[in-house]
Amino acid sequence: IAFILLLAWLFASIATFHHPGKGSVPLKGWRRQMIKTSLSCLTRTLFFIMGFQVKVKGKVASLLEAPIFVAAPHSSFFDAIISALTGMPSVVSRAENLSTPVFGTILSSLQPVSVSRQDPDSRKNTVTEITKRALSRGQWPQILIFPEGTCTNRSCLITFKQGAFLPRVPVQPVLLRYPNKLDTVTWTWQGYSLKELCVMTLCQLFTRVEVEFLPVHVPTEEEKNDPILFANRVRQTMATALNVPVTDHTFEDCRLMISAGQLTLPMEAGLVEFTKISKKLNLKWNHVREQLDTFAAIASASKGGRIGIEEFAEYLKLPISDVLKELFLLFDRNGDGTIDFREYVIGLSILCNPANTEETIQMAFKLFDMDEDGTITEDEFACIIQSALGVPQLDVSMLFREIDADETGKLSYGEFKDFALKHPEYAKLFTTYLELQRYQLDMLEGDDFESPEIKHSPVRKTTIPVSETTPIARNKVCPEGNEEDNSSTSDKKDD
Repeated sequence: IAFILLLAWLFASIATFHHPGKGSVPLKGWRRQMIKTSLSCLTRTLFFIMGFQVKVKGKVASLLEAPIFVAAPHSSFFDAIISALTGMPSVVSRAENLSTPVFGTILSSLQPVSVSRQDPDSRKNTVTEITKRALSRGQWPQILIFPEGTCTNRSCLITFKQGAFLPRVPVQPVLLRYPNKLDTVTWTWQGYSLKELCVMTLCQLFTRVEVEFLPVHVPTEEEKNDPILFANRVRQTMATALNVPVTDHTFEDCRLMISAGQLTLPMEAGLVEFTKISKKLNLKWNHVREQLDTFAAIASASKGGRIGIEEFAEYLKLPISDVLKELFLLFDRNGDGTIDFREYVIGLSILCNPANTEETIQMAFKLFDMDEDGTITEDEFACIIQSALGVPQLDVSMLFREIDADETGKLSYGEFKDFALKHPEYAKLFTTYLELQRYQLDMLEGDDFESPEIKHSPVRKTTIPVSETTPIARNKVCPEGNEEDNSSTSDKKDD
């Protein structure tokens, strides 16, 4: 293996010696032919020595037929066998890989589309470069892309990234199968390391791999105008041929999964179909990652990484009341009595964050500040919380002390606002109570019972709880008059 790698490095060095452009100009003539023949032959030999028995199905499309290969499922570094079978096409690689000894020179000879993590415009530049090469009419070699963007265990096809489909050119789907009784090739976020997999694979007498080239997928006009549709249809074609399901999970879910494991949550807690909900709710990955920290703090005492009503109440430092049950049920979208991280993120985004505005915080502060002295005492705080929850004998001292950052015994507006912004779960309780007070005041005014005292502080005239009925489980944010959901069981939590 070492000898073959050195030979590959030698041929790659000769082919790129004194080549102008350093990746910005395509290799042509004898340089390109040397890479195409020598490296392809050496790579096949390398896999043969390692014990791989490669079975090829279908026909490889030419450059003019399909400028881009899309390969899936991507589960191992051994998937590089596709490069040898397709004439050593260009690949998408991290810029750091180009500086690796030996491998960096070999990779450079393939003229990869480099991605820099330090460059904020890297994604845009990568898509631009892929498009330029795909539309070059044969000037650049074909491009091999693994659209899943990460390694999986081949049990499904996750969401395809759009990079391979934005150029709006025909693509050839390539399928990978490893029909072995013992799996020594899968390299994912959990399991064996790179070195362990190499040792176990080399210890096998042989390792089977099947590579199937499907017919070229030529995009329709509709698919050209919608790269997401283009990607989804190609994915569905590949999933059907592989006889595996598709899922909306993405690389970002893997990052959240690893973060969940670091927070002692079950790793699957981070699988929230991030790309899907982020597009619908305009969420950023860093923001969702911060919410995972809060969720972990709430769910640390529970089993299975889910939040029950007891953990929810303990986190809010409030008793289990009808009002709190109603708030909990708004989060619990499938009505199973627990909140997973996905439901928590959606609940905060739809219920709490929109309600947690500057205006709402100011109104809530004025409501608590009954004597209008610019601060809130513990008695004033307790009066409103007890009224909002319908629990007359509620002890709110722990919650009050948590908000009272400077420990003065009084809450300033700054302290109140800072706590409200960091804990948007309370916003829905405040807005619900404010709406009830407005409604009750309107009813009193309509019956000609208006008085200056009522206008100034409606809570002094009433301590009616927000809810006096048993809450009903809801699957929708706005359950009233919203019966259009005819989705299947698997789509219960569709956004």
